[in-house]
Amino acid sequence: MLVDSHCHLEYKGLVEERDEVLTRAREAGVGAFLNISTKQAEWPQVVGTANAQPDVWASVGIHPHNADDHPGLTRDELLEATHDPRVIGIGETGLDYYYNHSDRDAQRELFRLHIGVAREVQLPVIIHTRNAEEDTLAILSEEMGKGAFPALIHCFTASPEFGQRVLELGLSISISGIVTFKNAKELQEFAREIPQDRLLVETDSPFLAPVPHRGKTCEPGYVGDTARFLADLRGESFDELSRVTTDNFYRLFSKAAA
Repeated sequence: MLVDSHCHLEYKGLVEERDEVLTRAREAGVGAFLNISTKQAEWPQVVGTANAQPDVWASVGIHPHNADDHPGLTRDELLEATHDPRVIGIGETGLDYYYNHSDRDAQRELFRLHIGVAREVQLPVIIHTRNAEEDTLAILSEEMGKGAFPALIHCFTASPEFGQRVLELGLSISISGIVTFKNAKELQEFAREIPQDRLLVETDSPFLAPVPHRGKTCEPGYVGDTARFLADLRGESFDELSRVTTDNFYRLFSKAAA
């Protein structure tokens, strides 16, 4: 069994035939899905899907691209949303300085708000970071100093140096289909070195379809293609990598295991 630790089932490309998408993934050996939210308006749909599907879980959070649209989001609103039994993570949140769709100060403020709630309820923070390694590390280091919290860098594409630093801070790392791309040599080298007990896999569907599906809408069922590539890259069997990444998911997202 595999777990798709990060997918967007409410996004265009998946939501129109969500039941069929989930059926295809289950037939491909995917046994659980984490449905990720990126703005507050999505929370009812994301959580509703998780409540309707016994193998789907939910997160609540604000993507850094959407920080400017949530100037009034409060700690209590985010905290209350985590109380649903199907909500097992907080995010995705973080910093994105590549597109700068939102003010950087607003991104940093919301990132810290998510971390504060995560520390309070001990649910993992699901972190998006792009072209913002220095500030992401600074915030993570400072916030860890205030008290530990579980966290995951999703869809890892950062530098190996950043990767080593977040591993030292106790974070886990999730690998997407990008690792299968021909030009992802640095990521492939780092993916070989991730400790087995810190590794997860994801699709980030409907984005980033792995080889051999590039150019198509990505689906959760494609996580197996990423896992097979990653297993070969690391010199592990597919069964072993499937078992380990599934165990890691339920250890990190312990609310799902409970």
